[in-house]
Amino acid sequence: MKEKVRLSDIASELGLSTAAVSYVLHGKTDMVSERTAVRVRQALEERGYLPRAAEVLLAENPAKIVGVVINDHEKYEAHVLEDAFIASALNALSAETAGRGLQLIVKTVNSPDEIVSFATMWNLEGLVLIGFCSADYRHLRENMRIPFAVYDACGVSTERVCAVNIDDRHGGFQVGEYFRLCGHSRALCLSDNDTDMDLERWKGFREGFGDGAEFMLIPLLKEERRAFYREKLPKLKNFSAVFAVSDYYAVDLIHFLQSSGVDVPGEISVAGFDDTPLCGMVYPSLTSVRQDNAKRARAALDAIEKFRDGGSAEPVITLSTTLVVRDSTRNL
Repeated sequence: MKEKVRLSDIASELGLSTAAVSYVLHGKTDMVSERTAVRVRQALEERGYLPRAAEVLLAENPAKIVGVVINDHEKYEAHVLEDAFIASALNALSAETAGRGLQLIVKTVNSPDEIVSFATMWNLEGLVLIGFCSADYRHLRENMRIPFAVYDACGVSTERVCAVNIDDRHGGFQVGEYFRLCGHSRALCLSDNDTDMDLERWKGFREGFGDGAEFMLIPLLKEERRAFYREKLPKLKNFSAVFAVSDYYAVDLIHFLQSSGVDVPGEISVAGFDDTPLCGMVYPSLTSVRQDNAKRARAALDAIEKFRDGGSAEPVITLSTTLVVRDSTRNL
């Protein structure tokens, strides 16, 4: 029987206090130096240390565990797990892990350092990360050894990391081309940033639509966004079609326009991205770009299992998208 590893054993091995090791284990890295934090994380992972909670879970559920970590970004306003895209992604990952006899554990975090502590505490087979940037992935790879797959990662070229992306550019292109073929001469793209996947969606949209496509940055927070829309309403009315880079922003815009007496799609057609359940919960139903969350979950877990077994996986996997036309858009 494998001898249980104690926190005090690791502290003694590293010449540190038990308190210092505990600080790192629980994510309180501001209490120790960065060099110490890295040494402790490596030792915890190498020695297979498990806190009491993890031991109990593993005893009751002998299946291996995969973690899903989601960036609790301020734009979600403390409701990240209620977001339609996040919920759909988790639903697909839950079904896929269950089908493989794996346990799924979900964590929301505000910083990458919390991910390292989480991974160490639960002795995970691997991680699926959602909503982080490339710099975060590089930092994580330097501080922990378990394999992970990431959703929507641009420019990832790090060992034992697989980026499972979708063809954001072609998705945006499909919307732009559709609006152009519907006879629109001026169309607007809305996003809260102009980087990474949203930038690709905008570039594709502009390519598909051609001259007459414009871009507008919108505030992250809902109340600020509503005030912004009220101020920009005369400008919004200059466009007969609007592409929002997510279903959430598309539905939010439809609600604002309708409350302002603007008919959708009579005066302005609106399309979103992701094809989440929100599309059928708004009137008129939302035209959107569909991504296959089940296929994405399979690709992510396939990559983790390959890494875990000592093999390799494609560093970047790009999945196709499909435009689904509904009632929120129309031909002119």
